[in-house]
Formats: sequence, structure tokens, C-alpha cells
Amino acid sequence: MSDTSPARETGWPRAVLFDLLTALLDSWTVWNRAAGSETAGRTWRAEYLRRTYGCGAYVSYEQLVREAAAHVGLPSSAPLALEAEWLTLPAWDGVRELLQALRPHCKLGVVTNCSKTLGHQAAGLLGIDWDVVVTSEEAGFYKPDPRPYRLALDRLGVDASDAAFVAGSGYDLFGTSAVGLRTFWHNRVGLSRPDGAPAPDSEAPTLGPALDWLRHFHATA
Repeated sequence: MSDTSPARETGWPRAVLFDLLTALLDSWTVWNRAAGSETAGRTWRAEYLRRTYGCGAYVSYEQLVREAAAHVGLPSSAPLALEAEWLTLPAWDGVRELLQALRPHCKLGVVTNCSKTLGHQAAGLLGIDWDVVVTSEEAGFYKPDPRPYRLALDRLGVDASDAAFVAGSGYDLFGTSAVGLRTFWHNRVGLSRPDGAPAPDSEAPTLGPALDWLRHFHATA
């Protein structure tokens, strides 16, 4: 039997899942401010990402942030400053417009490498009634392990083939490929694709092209 749902008739996916802290929110600025400079912030963030994406089973997000800071020579005040400024995380330009444009057509969800408390707080900053928010703490594993993505899809009742993912980090490409999620990479800060990572289905430094890609999601499958 053919699927005649509105999403398929119009080309939209039934659900769009988002990385939160890189694809939707400008966490880079807050990390840099907590570290004292852009150079120190990027070094700290790179070490944190290395630890997180290599972690697998969940270890306290806050612990990984502290360990990464210490490893790159930052004082203990840096992770404390990051947590203190958590609710000031700004959205990238175009984020709210994209979410509002998608809301009538697709279920919307977040899959984020974060603790449950901080992840839900950050998701709430965008003023969207999310259909699902999955943190690595709730899934028990950090991305790019497939389990966080699959948990979000299971909670939505949507197959991976009928969902899309908007990534902020190239590491997500390992996980979305394993699950079968077609992926738009919002590569805002011009990151290099990690060695061995599959290519995204589409990539841009802004979110404008994502709307057109999602509008024709099934037509370009």
C-alpha cells in the first residue's frame, strides 16, 4: 500500500531531527567567552568533542566538559562560567524562521549530546513545542552511537527513511549514516569533515538551503 500521508504528498519528511548545540544554537560564542578567547574556546571545545564522540556509553556531560578544560590548561572557573551562561545560548540566524516554516508539515525533535537537565533547558530556549527531545543521558549513549537517533525515531513512531536530520557537527554523519537518516549539515563555522565520515546529503553554512532541501525531501530521494 502506498503512503498517502500529507508529508509524502508534499515532499516533506514526516519528521526532522536536529542537533541542538551546534546546528541550532550558537554554543561556540558562549564556550569562547567562558574560556576567555576564541582560540582557547575552540581548543577546549575540540577536546570536549573528541572525548564525547569517543565516549560511547554515557558519562556525565558536565564531567566531560571539566575534564576537557583541565586537559587544555583552562582553570576550573571556565566550565563553571559555561554552566552559568547556559541559558544565554543564542540561536543562529534563521533558526526560528526554519522551525516555524517546518512546524505545519513535520514532527520536530532534538537529539543532543548533553545531560537531561541542560539539554531540555537549551531546547526550551527556542520557544518550540518539540515533539521529542532526546539527550545522550536519556539514551544512555553519546552520538554518533545509533541509539540516541533511534530512540527519537521510536518515540515519534517514524521510520528513518521518512525522517531527516540537521547536523551541526560532522561527527553526526557517522551516526545518521548508520541509522539511515538523510542529513543536512549546517556547517556554520566551516568545520572539516572528520576522517572517514560519510558525505552529507546537503551542506551549507546557513540554514536557508535546508528549507528547500526538506521541502523536496522525497522528490530527491
